[in-house]
Amino acid sequence: MLDREGFRPNVGIILLNTQNEVWWGKRVREHSWQFPQGGIKYGETPEQAMFRELEEEIGLKAEHVKIIGRTRDWLRYEVPDHFIKRDVRGHYRGQKQIWFLLRMTGRDCDVNLRLTEHPEFDAWRWHDYWVPLDVVIEFKRDVYQRALQELSRFLTRPLQNTPHHARHLRTGHGPRTTSQSTPVNAEPEKK
Repeated sequence: MLDREGFRPNVGIILLNTQNEVWWGKRVREHSWQFPQGGIKYGETPEQAMFRELEEEIGLKAEHVKIIGRTRDWLRYEVPDHFIKRDVRGHYRGQKQIWFLLRMTGRDCDVNLRLTEHPEFDAWRWHDYWVPLDVVIEFKRDVYQRALQELSRFLTRPLQNTPHHARHLRTGHGPRTTSQSTPVNAEPEKK
């Protein structure tokens, strides 16, 4: 589903731990890292799409996270032609995204990268909030900058007396299972 300008409606997810570090995933069989993201299906709200993508891509359900904020408007990026499949060139220009900032209320072991038949990520780690700007693929950098900047107003000081998560590489766990739908019942965090 593309809009009139050739942009696919999409959601992006910035997931924080208690130290305000962001969840960063390594794409399957690639050396590129990114935040979870995915398309909005016909009839879905951005929030419903975000919860579906969160579960499909990293195995977390609504009860594992709390919505802290979201971008006010769509953020767009264009995809260079050499990344676009030939059959959609000329029509597809890129993504327009609503970004969500989430706080993880579950545990690291709740992450399951192998929940679906075709996983997006094969490893993950926690990173300092701004680090993704240094390593994300060039054509996404401006959108990442704008999303991180806009959502940074919701950051609080790291919670005290919580164990600090190691910054080492992690891989998915658990057997592949089929995804169950999760009801959408999350309220934004009050300041």
